[in-house]
This record gives sequence, C-alpha cells and structure tokens, in this order.
Amino acid sequence: MAAGPLSVSSNASTNNDGILIGDKFYSEVYLTIDNSLVPEERLSTTPSMFDGLDLNTEADLRILGCELIQSAGILLRLPQVAMATAQVLFHRFFYSKSFVKHSFEIVAMACINLASKIEEAPRRIRDVINVFHHLKQLRGKNDQLHLPKPG
Repeated sequence: MAAGPLSVSSNASTNNDGILIGDKFYSEVYLTIDNSLVPEERLSTTPSMFDGLDLNTEADLRILGCELIQSAGILLRLPQVAMATAQVLFHRFFYSKSFVKHSFEIVAMACINLASKIEEAPRRIRDVINVFHHLKQLRGKNDQLHLPKPG
C-alpha cells in the first residue's frame, strides 16, 4: 500500500489530540519569538568560521548575497515579501552550512526560487537563471571598469 502525502508511517499512531511518533507525542505547535530566531550559540560560531573564514568576510558575503537577492527580485518583479523571505532563507542556510563549501550565488538563486513559490509569486526557473546570469555579467563589467590600465 502506497503512502499518501498526509499518511502516517507504520510506527506512528494518531488520535484526536495529536500524533505519536516513536516515543514522542506531538499535540500542538508553539511558535514564539524565542523558538523562531536563530539561537545565540549558532550566531557566534558559524560553519564558515570553522572552515577558516573571518567574521568580516562572512558579513560581506551575507550582505552581497542579500543585495543579489534584492536586485534579482526587482528584475523578476517579485513582491518585497518574497525578496525578504529569500533573504531570511539565505541567512538561515549559511548558519548551518559554510560559505567555503557552497557558492553564495547558487544558494541565493535557490532561495529566491523557493521564496517565490512560498509567497505564491512563482517564477519560472529559466527566468531566475537568466536574471542571475545577467546580474553576474553586470558585476563583471563593473569590475573591469575599476581595473587599472596596463602601461
């Protein structure tokens, strides 16, 4: 028998008051400001720091990623709430994964794609890829403008 998307596994049982999964009983979800924020211990030592990235470089990469998401969201004509959701996803991702091991540009692209769907303003993946490619080309042209001329 195939399990549907809302079915409960064989080791879990349900009743009207909640669900028993393994040996834990879940009856309600409590969402408060205390359990929705990233805990202090995860803010102080990030995976990027363990991989040797200094605090200032990590902060610069976070800012650059959020600016990239904002610019892409504007070009994709996403609502501001979708761009903000993407930025939150971006930050939360890098509190559990390292900037050294994951490309911030790819993660930013994935975050804006996911956020557009979460906030019910979906964009085609091809459009997202094209916008990020366009922004990368613009960034490359700006870098070339600031290089010293040989001679």
